Amino acid sequence: MPMRIPIVMCLFCTTVLLASTSLRAQTSAPSTRQLLTHFGTAPNGLARYDYLTSVMPLFDKDKDKDNKMLAQQLLATVDSELGLYNEAMMAFPFDNRVALPKSTLLPRAENWHSVDAADAVVELASQHRIVMINESHHDAHTRELTLALLPRLRALGFRYFAAEALGDKDADLMRRGYVIDTSGSEYLLEPLYGEIIRQAIKLGYIIVPYDSDASPEEDRDTVQAHTLYEKVFAKDPQAKLFVHAGYSHIDKAAGNLGDNIQPMAKQLKQLTGEDPLCVDQVQFRDVAVGGIDFGYYAAVALRFPSDVPIALRDRGSPAYWSSDPRMHDITVILPPASPQDLDVTGSMTSDQLRRIIILPRPPFNLDVRPYWLSLSGRRITYKIDTDLCTGQVPCVVDAYYPDEPDNAVPADRYTFVKAHAHNVLYLYPGHYRLRAWNAEGKTLSQLQIDVPTH
Repeated sequence: MPMRIPIVMCLFCTTVLLASTSLRAQTSAPSTRQLLTHFGTAPNGLARYDYLTSVMPLFDKDKDKDNKMLAQQLLATVDSELGLYNEAMMAFPFDNRVALPKSTLLPRAENWHSVDAADAVVELASQHRIVMINESHHDAHTRELTLALLPRLRALGFRYFAAEALGDKDADLMRRGYVIDTSGSEYLLEPLYGEIIRQAIKLGYIIVPYDSDASPEEDRDTVQAHTLYEKVFAKDPQAKLFVHAGYSHIDKAAGNLGDNIQPMAKQLKQLTGEDPLCVDQVQFRDVAVGGIDFGYYAAVALRFPSDVPIALRDRGSPAYWSSDPRMHDITVILPPASPQDLDVTGSMTSDQLRRIIILPRPPFNLDVRPYWLSLSGRRITYKIDTDLCTGQVPCVVDAYYPDEPDNAVPADRYTFVKAHAHNVLYLYPGHYRLRAWNAEGKTLSQLQIDVPTH
């Protein structure tokens, strides 16, 4: 299934990596068609990265604004796929956070207290048969919570797991137990998304592909809702379904997708008669990794500091806070990459800060991979360096589980873009095969490793 390119806007966009080790003959900025053609036909993520970084300097900041934004979005997707998570956020600091209702008062510590987001969702999920959680496609941090919820929702009797990025052509997925490079959209090639599917299969979920690229964009949510109904509830009326989707598809009311589009969650509720538990985690997240984020996210994150995703519980009742109860039942707040990413000196109006993103903000070391990759300490670091690349950069280093082939989505991945460098992979304790490869897909080296327990 080809990757969908949503229509997006951001307040400030910048590019971090503008140089390529293999310059191309193109001397003028590529068109939309050229961008998507090169992106779709490149043999692997490193080749896509190589192309995008080579053409990025060709865009005129005024004349080619729209195509430059598209290129930045594509680059962020590739950065995430290649394990360059800081770079993904800096390449495309997409501020999709819609304006809060004017009546919204930001939560204060005297009225609310923070709890682990997974604990909160599990508590509420016991009263529902459908749980929906959203993600920001190029921000893999929005996949951490789904991984934490999978075993706990399974224990509550949730039997079906639906993932937006999956295609419907991989008939061997459940038997095989892991995704490969043809299992779905580009987003699925990011290691944490691959881990979500791998763990869901191990836990005994029935995996449900439900997205479609055959219908017009305005009909997409209708097709999604009907597909979920037909594949799950029409066959199993008492089913319990866990859905991982993008952005506003989990909204309970129209508006964020356009006034004429009824979101998937709303339509699925109408089809099933079941009220889904809708969990938003894209409204309050750090969109300015390595920069400054003025806004209501910064204000709330500073009031409720945490190293893990949190929800807010009323100090006087069992209610959980939602920034917009019309749309979602609970709002998850993701921790910032760094406290330096937060600032509350922006202009304040009615307890809401004007949202501004400024990049970059030195000193910020791009090479330090975000700590959330440890998944609350369940994964530990394993040191790697460019010796694995045998003198060739850029070079990708993958860590594969035993018996999984080269076209499987790895357990973790890091891409070296500079010579004589070192970094870490985040891995569960166990045995792995390391493989380094270049933009042609050629294997440069392989190594068997064991990651010990703490």
